[in-house]
Amino acid sequence: MLSVSEALARVLGLVAPLETEVVALEEAAGRVLAEDARATRDQPPFAASAMDGYAIRDEDARQGARLRVVGEAAAGHGHAGGPGPGEAVRIFTGAPVPAGAARVVIQENVRREGDQITLVEPLDGPDYIRPAGADFRVGDRIQAPRRLAPADLALLAAMNIGRLRVRRRPEVALLATGDELVMPGETPGPDQIIASNGFGLKALAEAAGARARMLPIARDTRASLRAAFELAEGADLLVTIGGASVGAHDLVGPVAGELGLERAFYKVAMRPGKPLMAGRIGGAVMLGLPGNPVSAMVCGHVYMVPALRAMQGLEKAPAPRARAPLAHDIAPNGRREHYMRARVDADGIRAFERQDSALLSVLAQANALLVRPAGDRARGAGEQVEYIPI
Repeated sequence: MLSVSEALARVLGLVAPLETEVVALEEAAGRVLAEDARATRDQPPFAASAMDGYAIRDEDARQGARLRVVGEAAAGHGHAGGPGPGEAVRIFTGAPVPAGAARVVIQENVRREGDQITLVEPLDGPDYIRPAGADFRVGDRIQAPRRLAPADLALLAAMNIGRLRVRRRPEVALLATGDELVMPGETPGPDQIIASNGFGLKALAEAAGARARMLPIARDTRASLRAAFELAEGADLLVTIGGASVGAHDLVGPVAGELGLERAFYKVAMRPGKPLMAGRIGGAVMLGLPGNPVSAMVCGHVYMVPALRAMQGLEKAPAPRARAPLAHDIAPNGRREHYMRARVDADGIRAFERQDSALLSVLAQANALLVRPAGDRARGAGEQVEYIPI
């Protein structure tokens, strides 16, 4: 069996960045920037007031000075000219600072009577002026590749960039297999269960930037599986769920082989998720995940999400890990790398007592996968361990 790192390397070796496309800024949330975006203007484009108050010359900036108000500057409406000696311009936040003004005196530090103001407080604080280009300047850039977050979109808009070149979203086809499965809302027979894995994997894929579609459940016959594989045409990634083992009813591997699957590996030394398969079929990468729901979701975090990130031009890398102290003692690990469902809080990380790969209720309570290396020794409370946030 392959180690997890070897298996992931082979999965990532199957994928390449997808082509690019140009989208409007309002459609770019969550997309991966494919080329650097450069500012077309300075921000602010002029020296701007940071507060409501009065713009004055430097030589008039002294406590007790009496100045005449000669005009007003508001956001979007500057004041032509500037304050002369002994003069002030009423100014509001965001307005251009008039020529010749060196500071803004906040209105709380001024007493006004008609068109006259008196500076009533010492002027030893900030000048309340935002210099031109203080945020960014023409040519400053957001570097690709980068998954665009809400703050990035605000910055790009301020840079006056209305359209962006991004990577195409990966198309994912999810294929659950098995005579025992029915869809939620249907009435299962006495020997059937509800198909759940595809819904979790669809959400996981879409959170990673993909578009995912769930194919009809394939039954445990070659004909049904062949028909289902045909429905996956056009996908960049085909994820099968169940039927990847070697039992008499596990037909995914044989049928995929008949359809031209170039298998990269089968079986990984991990728990849960041992019966994992990967390769290329037609124009798609294929991941054959185990049927146990927790196994499928763990493999989704460990293999599917890194593959989708790589398709979008991001770094080919494992799922990000963090470290936390153990909140309790844990026994030695076995020969397979173990991804234990766990919860991280202020006291550290605590693995759930029940680790059966069929227990979705435990997975739903977890916010971490505690990673136990193969053959890891017993660990005591307080020792630092690695985990994958989920």
